[in-house]
Amino acid sequence: MTANTNASDSTLYTLPIIPLVNTVLLPHIVTKLTITRSEGDRLLGQATPQVLCVPLQPNVKRTRKLIDTNSVQATVTTIAVDLSQLFDFGCVAEIIQVDKSLPDQYTLRVKGICRAKIHDICTADGGAFFHALSEYSLEDEENYFANEALVQQEKSFRTLCQTYLSKMRAIGISPSVLNQFAKKLQSNPVPHVAPLLLCISDSPLCEKLRALKNSDSNQRIKDIHHVIERYLQTLNTHASPTYSNNMLYDHIRRKFYILLQMYTIDDISVESGHHDNNAEKMYPFKIMEEDDEDISSLITKLNNANLPDDAVKTIKSDLNRLRKMPVSAADSIVLRNYLEYIGDLPWFSEKSTPQSCLLNIASVKAQLDADHFGMDKVKRRVLEYLSVLKMKDNATPPILCFVGPPGVGKTTLGKSIATAIKRKFHRISLGGVRDEAEIRGHRRTYVGALPGLLIQGIRHCGVQNPVFLLDEIDKLVINSTQGDPAAALLEALDPAQNSAFTDHFINLPYDLSQVLFIATANSLDTIPRPLLDRLEVIQLDGYTFNEKLHIAQKHLIPKQIEAHGLGFLNLDIPEKVILYLAENYTRESGVRGLERLIASICRYKCREFADLTESRQKDIPNKAVQTDDLEKILGPGINENDVLGQDDIPGIVTGLAYSSSGNGSIMTIEANYMPGTGRLKLTGSLGDVIKESAHIALSWVKANSFALKLADSTKEDIFKDIDIHIHLPSGAIPKDGPSAGITMVTCLISLLSGVSVSRSTAMTGEVTLRGQVRPVGGIKEKVISAHRAGVKKVLLPAANRRDIINDIPSEICKEMEFIYCKSMWDVVDSAFEEYNIQLEPRFISSL
Repeated sequence: MTANTNASDSTLYTLPIIPLVNTVLLPHIVTKLTITRSEGDRLLGQATPQVLCVPLQPNVKRTRKLIDTNSVQATVTTIAVDLSQLFDFGCVAEIIQVDKSLPDQYTLRVKGICRAKIHDICTADGGAFFHALSEYSLEDEENYFANEALVQQEKSFRTLCQTYLSKMRAIGISPSVLNQFAKKLQSNPVPHVAPLLLCISDSPLCEKLRALKNSDSNQRIKDIHHVIERYLQTLNTHASPTYSNNMLYDHIRRKFYILLQMYTIDDISVESGHHDNNAEKMYPFKIMEEDDEDISSLITKLNNANLPDDAVKTIKSDLNRLRKMPVSAADSIVLRNYLEYIGDLPWFSEKSTPQSCLLNIASVKAQLDADHFGMDKVKRRVLEYLSVLKMKDNATPPILCFVGPPGVGKTTLGKSIATAIKRKFHRISLGGVRDEAEIRGHRRTYVGALPGLLIQGIRHCGVQNPVFLLDEIDKLVINSTQGDPAAALLEALDPAQNSAFTDHFINLPYDLSQVLFIATANSLDTIPRPLLDRLEVIQLDGYTFNEKLHIAQKHLIPKQIEAHGLGFLNLDIPEKVILYLAENYTRESGVRGLERLIASICRYKCREFADLTESRQKDIPNKAVQTDDLEKILGPGINENDVLGQDDIPGIVTGLAYSSSGNGSIMTIEANYMPGTGRLKLTGSLGDVIKESAHIALSWVKANSFALKLADSTKEDIFKDIDIHIHLPSGAIPKDGPSAGITMVTCLISLLSGVSVSRSTAMTGEVTLRGQVRPVGGIKEKVISAHRAGVKKVLLPAANRRDIINDIPSEICKEMEFIYCKSMWDVVDSAFEEYNIQLEPRFISSL
């Protein structure tokens, strides 16, 4: 750029000219221009990356087409024109990118800087190229922003922008396109937004020339305001009840997509001589003139998706194939659906829930405490994760797995976590899923192909960091003929691999590393070990009576009162009634059965109120529910005297069991003998392990019968003339495991000695052939179930003391007695308090 000084001491600059026909470049606007290769080489050889874009006069008759505003790119070619054909003003533009991929032309991406008044024009190379001696006309925008009198004008123009967006939305412009356009209008000042709106509105050329000529920001914005108002009035005049059938609106929609791709506001900072290669990445897909409205909207969506570089090439190829296909072709529908999915997915981290909401750990803790009672271990783990996230924003989220019996709040806890950390929540039900394609998606060669459940969830949430609840992960169908869905989850649930998860449908790597996965299961037994290795297991145990009381008062009763419309009645269900329900009508680990009972009480009150209303009595039902009313409402209790009400009979002992669904329960073991030859008979749907425990129990009692005072000598066989029959009631329920070992030994001793064991005493533990008591699992569930059944004393293996200390609530520990046993002799001493066995020295030494 060359500077000259005239007599009046005003500085003039010499810049190469690019003539424009039927279009005007305004300051702050970015557009693309196509020039011949020879002219491009001359422009790029200049010492400055700046040019002067000068429009031709409106009445110029061109001999060749210079620019076509209906095309995606502005086309400029060299033409011999008279100097009088050039407008008196132009726009100084900076070349921010050059594309030399085409053989005969260059594509320039230029950004308008300021307007310039042309004082003189010279030619070069036989009139093929022009240079202008021009004076810059800088805008006094700082005074515009500082002038308080213009605040009202700015508000008025912002209101006009909203009206413009509303009209475009009514015409049928894609919401995704308008949302991006609205963000651009809101994030830029009015002096920058006004020229963009003037260009996008396809305003007359004379109005654009007026805006280029006027250096007064205030007056120019007023003029543009009037132009946009007239444009909107024109659209309203041609309004149609059905926009899709209006040919005018079809033309406007198509023109809007093309102009939006031609013109934008860009704040790319480019140093002198440097061309930003990232500018092209912002809009990698081009709208062609032959594209219909659907394809134009699809291309705009793909441009806004900000696809990764490795995906752009593949999508360009698919987009070109879609253009060549007939609309009615089956492959066209599949391909269009595929591109829609690609455009809808959040591909970059800006499409994530902001992490600033995670900074207040105290508020998250309060939210978790308000939604769930107890569950201290789970809450502590969640707060630890958020604390790490507070220190490091890009921390890898854990893969949590909540394991526990039904009804303890695993699913609702996942929702509560998402609410507490203010993230999108999506639940994926895995129960009964047998097809690998439901996780990884179908290949697009299949008719009706769709992505897998994970990608569908990401698209539904619209962010990269939602909370995914993989519900009932233990119910996946294993070894299916349609693939292994559990194996398909291995990549998604591995923090070292899920940053490049590949779905068969989209066939592109997708980053799942920001997703917080939470899985739920009733049991770990059916989860494959490789999948379980990727999960951080958190055990959720059954509720105690006190926890059920709190949950019922705070959540269940208000919920059911509102559901049944009894808010006016102020229904009162006292604590003793809730405890009576929990003890006598339901002894589940969760609270679903208790909620159904409360709903039954509410329905009874509704019926009672309806009967009084129909009989025209002014009385209202009794607000309070008493314990005596429960039998009339619900019938007799089904769990009365489960343990405490039974008589103590020799040969009957209470044991503790743990079911595969995560529930604990008491298990009565019965034994009897009859004349025979020493055979052992076992009934009650028993598995191989529990049968082995029965044989071990019989062998231990037979070997120690003299020490137990069951035989007169060490060589006497007390079973030679009798048969033993051991039965476990509830024969329809399969039973297995080693934890009934000490219970079977105690049952046999009680049977043969005639000394009964108190039914309020329960026990669990594995027994060895030498009488050692080994630890077992499920202690918390077993103890809680024993407490619900009224057990007062529990015999446990000594190695399970840590489970009582760490897991059992303090209120249960105060109401129950725990005895820890290392050998069967400790069990005998504790179970038969009135049956003192004096151990002989020879037996003591053999232990």
